[in-house]
Amino acid sequence: MEIFTKQLTPVDLERGLVLPRDSNLEHRELSTIVESSADSRLPDLVTIHCSTRSGRLVFTRGWHDIARDAGLKSGDTVTFYQEVNGGAQYKMTVRNGG
Repeated sequence: MEIFTKQLTPVDLERGLVLPRDSNLEHRELSTIVESSADSRLPDLVTIHCSTRSGRLVFTRGWHDIARDAGLKSGDTVTFYQEVNGGAQYKMTVRNGG
């Protein structure tokens, strides 16, 4: 089940991924598998911390590791799904904007 798709901004990469208002996630720890646009899985299961900042949900801890390891840049797209797969509860696919 897709939760959201978002094109990244510089703020998302520097401060944390601000989730769309309709994403309906509670703030908690999210066990996540990340796949690149080439459908290759990043090597490790990542736990993302979802917290509230200025009334909005934001991915903080764990998100910066994903952004770095996947080489994400402003304009790239992430899609976040709820899916039980390999011990993770969530799956994120990342696509290069170019």
